[in-house]
Amino acid sequence: MSAHKGTVLVTGASSGIGAVYADRFAARGHDLILVARNEARLAEVAAGLTARHGVGVRTVAADLGSEEGLAKVEAILAGDDTITHLVNNAGFGSAAPLADADVREMQAMVAINVVAPMRLTYAAVPRFRERGKGMIVNISSIVAIGPELLNGVYGGTKAFLLAFSQSLRKELAGSGVTVQVVLPGATGTEFWDIAGLPASNLPKEWVMTAADLVDAALVGLDRGEFATIPSLMDAAEWEAWEAARAAMLPHLSSATMAVRYRPA
Repeated sequence: MSAHKGTVLVTGASSGIGAVYADRFAARGHDLILVARNEARLAEVAAGLTARHGVGVRTVAADLGSEEGLAKVEAILAGDDTITHLVNNAGFGSAAPLADADVREMQAMVAINVVAPMRLTYAAVPRFRERGKGMIVNISSIVAIGPELLNGVYGGTKAFLLAFSQSLRKELAGSGVTVQVVLPGATGTEFWDIAGLPASNLPKEWVMTAADLVDAALVGLDRGEFATIPSLMDAAEWEAWEAARAAMLPHLSSATMAVRYRPA
């Protein structure tokens, strides 16, 4: 039943947003490749998906912060012609101020949040382009727009994903390969516990469920939306921000310095 729908590879699939993505794509009839570090939790998620939806589920225990783990998943993306979707969801954050954060932990964050999605996208895109179809979904964050809201390294990693997605979208235009970037606000997952600021400490009106987040993101995906911000009530605000950025682009490089910088 599901073979013609293609296979979706989801990273960070053992819990939270990734597990919900897996469930929703399985409900649509897609087979799945689930990637995470925790093999036992992956097996539990896979068993539930198979029982509920009857799709094929493959689990891959891999640490995407390691060369070995990345290479394992890259080989799958490069070699499995059934894969039609890559959901780059794996990541973690921090609420600690830069001066209080462990620099080794920050480097590990860059490895998972930046290097891993970049490498996996590089592995997937050539095969997608050859077939003339495919979809990349990058899970960024509202801190891509407001990096001052949390730890600066975390904000920088998510800003990378937004910029990377914007560039990919332009490069892949007309190829049949589409790109969506999702910018969640506060979401009720283990993310906040790992970041050192449990979601229970946040105002309830700020925190969206993972299920609502993914369902909104999939509506955006179905509509062909590039950037999906599930908690932004007025889409015109994003459109105005993008319009202001686009208006600046032709004026950002010049052989002549701006008048305001000329010596008096």
